[in-house]
Amino acid sequence: MGAGAGSGRGQLFLRTLLFLLLAGAPARGQLRYAVPEELEHGAFVANLGEDLGLDVSTLSARRFRIVSRAGARQHLEVNLENGILFVNERIDREEVCEAGGTCLLHLQLLVESPLELYRVEVEVLDINDHAPTFPWQEYVLEVAESAVLGARFPLESAQDPDVGTNSVHTYRLSPNGFFSLEVQTRSDASKFAELVLERALDREQQRVHRVLLTALDGGVPERSGTAHILVTVLDANDNVPAFDQPSYGVSLPEDAPAGTLVIQLNATDLDEGPNGEIEYSFSGHAPPRVRELFHVEPRSGQVLLKGRLDYERASIHELYVQAKDRGPSAVAVHCRVLVHLLDVNDNAPEVTLTSVSTPVLEDAPPGTVIAVISVLDRDSGDNGRVSCEVGPNVPFELRSSFRNYYTLVTTQALDREAVPEYNVSITARDMGSPALLTRSTLTIPVSDVNDNAPRFLQPSYSVYVMENNAPGASICSVSALDPDCQQNAYLSYSIADGHIHGMPVGTYVSINSDSGHMYALRSLDYEQIRSFQIQVQAQDAGFPPLSANVTVHIFVLDQNDNAPVIVSPMPRNGSVATELVPRSARPGYLVGTVSAVDADAGLNSRLSYQLLQATDFTLFSVAPDTGELRTLRSFLEQDASRQQLVVQVRDGGQPALSATVSLLLSVVETMPQTLSDFSEFSLPPEVSSSSPLTLYLLVSLGSISFTFLLAILILTAIRCRGERRSRQGDSCSPPRCHCCPGSRPSSDGLKTSNLTAQPPAGTTAATCLDVPAGGPPGYCYKVCLGPESAQSDFMFLKPCSPPRNNEKDPGKRSRPDQHLQVSKEAKQPNTDWLPSSTQRAALKRYRIQHWGNRGSRWKG
Repeated sequence: MGAGAGSGRGQLFLRTLLFLLLAGAPARGQLRYAVPEELEHGAFVANLGEDLGLDVSTLSARRFRIVSRAGARQHLEVNLENGILFVNERIDREEVCEAGGTCLLHLQLLVESPLELYRVEVEVLDINDHAPTFPWQEYVLEVAESAVLGARFPLESAQDPDVGTNSVHTYRLSPNGFFSLEVQTRSDASKFAELVLERALDREQQRVHRVLLTALDGGVPERSGTAHILVTVLDANDNVPAFDQPSYGVSLPEDAPAGTLVIQLNATDLDEGPNGEIEYSFSGHAPPRVRELFHVEPRSGQVLLKGRLDYERASIHELYVQAKDRGPSAVAVHCRVLVHLLDVNDNAPEVTLTSVSTPVLEDAPPGTVIAVISVLDRDSGDNGRVSCEVGPNVPFELRSSFRNYYTLVTTQALDREAVPEYNVSITARDMGSPALLTRSTLTIPVSDVNDNAPRFLQPSYSVYVMENNAPGASICSVSALDPDCQQNAYLSYSIADGHIHGMPVGTYVSINSDSGHMYALRSLDYEQIRSFQIQVQAQDAGFPPLSANVTVHIFVLDQNDNAPVIVSPMPRNGSVATELVPRSARPGYLVGTVSAVDADAGLNSRLSYQLLQATDFTLFSVAPDTGELRTLRSFLEQDASRQQLVVQVRDGGQPALSATVSLLLSVVETMPQTLSDFSEFSLPPEVSSSSPLTLYLLVSLGSISFTFLLAILILTAIRCRGERRSRQGDSCSPPRCHCCPGSRPSSDGLKTSNLTAQPPAGTTAATCLDVPAGGPPGYCYKVCLGPESAQSDFMFLKPCSPPRNNEKDPGKRSRPDQHLQVSKEAKQPNTDWLPSSTQRAALKRYRIQHWGNRGSRWKG
């Protein structure tokens, strides 16, 4: 039998080992430890960190813990600092395990990141902490004097909650002359004592015998309990009741109602009368639980169900019933009734979410563990065998780690934009009949990952902006969408780097980074730029950020903001343009052509000419398209010799802009050999047909004039500042600095000059302007302009200030022969913007007229 038991244990070990090897992650192997009961708090049980191969320093971070059911007492606990399993509260084996046999504590250990599950069994070892006890401290045993030698009288057994060798081991009887003690062993290995009559009793000699019964356990140290037995000698009732059999067995479903008949007991007594009447009752050492569940009818011997049975609490109940007649010296006999409970499928499975890792990232790979689920059915057999499954149409599945433990894992890639949250229904169903099931719903939110780039609402944008727009005005708005959420969907707009006509694009257009509204930073001019395009980027705030680009085409619309400019004829000295017409001219004679340009485009630049005022409208006409001024008829004697005309040039814009030119035509008999105002600035065909070129020439001439005047002002300011510093506020005195013809210094003071020494004809004196300059210290500069001069020149003079007082070295002082040298080589003009030969005469006349007007203002 021992060999068979060893073979069975070996097969069980092999099956367990094979199951652990085949069980999938995250579950691990099972450990088993043993710990004595009644240990104090903090007592060492095992080093789980070392036995499980875990890094002790990460136990707290990975939330290493013991998973227990709600309301269960936590007898053991784990120290997260060293991984030691210790006693959390005192363990009473008799309280934890009501039934005898091996007492095991099943622990589920959980550790996260990654999620792992371990099973540990701790066997609670019994210690000899209880002494045997008798139901009563004193027993009364009635023995008939007719009892024969060797008669046996069963005694009440002592009870010891301990098990194994710590339970009742033997009994001992105090020395006496009539009785001896024999210890018997029941089928369940429990001990009971029988009092054996060794000497005939004589009631007349001794009616009462007192002995001490001692029950001893097998623990170390040995514990004992005592009971006093009072033996009363009675008259002969020499027959005792007898049961049909010493032990009975019966099966009963756990859902049997109260009042159900468990068993009908029957005992017989050969005596008659009261000595043969039998009463049934529980033995004195029947536990309270048995008395709560069952009831014995004293007369009939029926054992009835009194309370509610629970197979999960105890699957078998042991009842000890005694039968005793009503005669004198009645002796009680005992029988054992074993009630086996039949399991009923009365417990639905329990689903417990041991650990849940939510939310789950939408880019989590298939097989990611979401939760660890444990199921428990308190029933047994098929009633306690549970299957677990998830609802349909969800990207999750359950994988069995080991018995009654499952992991919920993903089966495919998730997409938060399609399904932001899953309600997973978990169904646990047992194999009973009828089957019971439990449904639990687990809500799994899906967290967003920045996996979607922004998308503009249009593939490209076209914007039309009227020129001369107000700087800072909104011109358009772009918009993009991002299906992600939170910061992954927060978009910021920006303009890509680039250049428009050599200038950064940021100087033309800006964009609101939050709303996408675009603003023009400058007033656009159709004549300078007609269209351009920019790249707008929308970028989300995810990590890494994603972006998208769109092209915005900006078209500048022309506005009639440029009036026509008359380029021919050019007036002389601010007066009207004059022209000579021979009196002999016939009808259709071409007097001249009025030429104008308009910087606008389209209808805004289409010009028309008309005669606005005339001394005689019947004498001259202007071609509307070409501006040609022709005679309508021949001159008559009564026609005035001076004809005043006003020609208007109007563009085709709305509203239309115009310009006028006044012409003075002199009718002469003979034509002199002089150039007219028309011929002095007649445009060549290629220039007149290209109005932008004429505009560029005018702009270039104006820019050069402005630059020249600006240079004069800068040099004057620099010279004045240097002069004030060198002379502490003294200015150049007239005796030392001369530039005018009337008070010129010696020839040594003037090294190089292009200034004419004599004023032009018709003037009495030149006008001299002292201009403090910022050149080298000690020099004076004067600008000398004649009233009729058409140009201005600089004259550089010798030093006129004494040496500075703080100059220590006389050799470093300015000497008379140290003058500012001026290059005698004149710089050549830039030929890139020079006007044509036909335009130079008009430009010359313009400059003479300009400086003549300035001279007249000076005279005034």
